[in-house]
Amino acid sequence: MKHSFFTPSLFTLITALLMCCAIPAHTAQIPVLDNQVKVRPQQALTPSVGSPHLTGLVSLGTRGNIRAVKKRVGKTDRKATSLSQIKKKISSKSVIIMDAESGDTIFSKAPDSPRQPASTIKVLTGMIAIKSLEENETIGVSRHASRMPRSKIYLDMKKQYKADDLINAVLLASANDASVALAEKIAGSEENFAQMMTLRAKLWGAKQTICRTATGLTAKGQQSTARDLATIFRHAMENDEFAGRMQKTKVKTSYGKTLRNHNKALWRVEGAKGGKTGYTAAARQTYVGKFTREEGAIIVAIMGSETMWFDIKNLVEYGFQKKKQIARARLEKTRLAQAN
Repeated sequence: MKHSFFTPSLFTLITALLMCCAIPAHTAQIPVLDNQVKVRPQQALTPSVGSPHLTGLVSLGTRGNIRAVKKRVGKTDRKATSLSQIKKKISSKSVIIMDAESGDTIFSKAPDSPRQPASTIKVLTGMIAIKSLEENETIGVSRHASRMPRSKIYLDMKKQYKADDLINAVLLASANDASVALAEKIAGSEENFAQMMTLRAKLWGAKQTICRTATGLTAKGQQSTARDLATIFRHAMENDEFAGRMQKTKVKTSYGKTLRNHNKALWRVEGAKGGKTGYTAAARQTYVGKFTREEGAIIVAIMGSETMWFDIKNLVEYGFQKKKQIARARLEKTRLAQAN
């Protein structure tokens, strides 16, 4: 009689060892990344000029697919109001929370560090277009504009479009083709228009902002800062037409296309009044937006984020609680002065 190698006790031991080594697939979750972005050695973060694609980030999934990035929401932590907690919780490399009324800084983290702004710079594109064009003015589409990478609304070179539709496409749907079409209509070329954008930024006090494109796609020499983005957006939101457009979650164009706002804060964060998102491989996630509550209004700008919506939620909560503390301190100071 032959004896089996796998005795009951040995089989039980091997089974137990295998179970201990097994790794369930559902445990692979995307963490909040630290300051060192993990890349494959052969794929460093050196995207070509104008490239909208992801390169080398291991945890983001397939090349060119940024859905995994945009779904990183996280939960709002209303108790995370101390400075040390906020600094630990956010992944953004540059941050500013600005008082929308006074322009004072409520909180900042490397706010003057120059970085690629991505599509947040389209705030300037939209504002210049609002000031330069009539809503019903028609705009053609060049080959250069039509060949812009996503995000885009796939403009047809054989058609004419209303300025109103293209401005909404830029500010809500972050359309690169619409941005370039507007730029060429207003300034003759995207390069000339970028110079107009830089000048407008400087006139508003955003002195470190240099624009090379109408889209924010990665370009050599193009830069902005968290402080500059907050300053630009603060001024832009004082324009009623601009502010009105930024509050819409979706609009329908005159030719029947529905444009949906990329700013998910409008329905995810209490008090959101408008904002602009951005993403490129070089810039990572960027955002600037305005929020109002009973404490007043704040502007939040972030650059170089890996967990954009999570960062925004926590920064907004911190910003309003800090604003409330500042208001209480001022009242107490006034009370003591009057008592003396």
